[in-house]
Amino acid sequence: MNPDLWSRVDGYIEACLVSHDSTLAAVIAESAAAGLPPIAGSAAQGKLLHLLARLARATRILEVGTLGGYSAIWLARALPPGGRLVTLEVDPRHAAVARRNLARASLETLVQVRTGAALETLAELGREQGAPFDLVFIDADKSNSPSYIEWAERLGHPGTLILLDNVVREGWGLDAASGDAAVRGTRRAYELVDAHPQLAATAIQTVGVKGYDGFLMALVAGGRSES
Repeated sequence: MNPDLWSRVDGYIEACLVSHDSTLAAVIAESAAAGLPPIAGSAAQGKLLHLLARLARATRILEVGTLGGYSAIWLARALPPGGRLVTLEVDPRHAAVARRNLARASLETLVQVRTGAALETLAELGREQGAPFDLVFIDADKSNSPSYIEWAERLGHPGTLILLDNVVREGWGLDAASGDAAVRGTRRAYELVDAHPQLAATAIQTVGVKGYDGFLMALVAGGRSES
């Protein structure tokens, strides 16, 4: 394992394929100045989210876990005219930073930041019975990942793409005996997706400036579940 090499390769990829964006650079700087943890994705990962949203032709996107709004900006920029992104953040301070950053990117009218525990705000969305989401990106507390996936399927439709971040984390999921709530939640998420009759999925390992990790990708193959 060579993290220095991974970072240098990431730098090369970004130099070749991801144009420098002063707005996104300012978003990272604003988040750091506000004391947010430096756990937002890399530029290459953000570009991947953007391309996946475009491939899915997403007009409605749901994000669970906003932090400073970095990934929300990448996703929102993939929306067509009239599109909408709803992002959920438990920490009011993080949500405030995200709203400033979304305004900086001129996306505040396309993105709604909802503050509160995600399981509560997801239930609110379910009760509202709005149009289904075309893409759901989950990057929040790992202990609740199984519940987030269930809600993503419930709020989606046949063809909805569900992305669950941080499912490898240096291989932590291999430890079946772990007492760590995040590890246990991640393992339960794998098991839920594997057994789910309406989800077709895989997981991909990644290396780069953010270390050794990976993401799970699931496609909703059946109809919407009953709430």
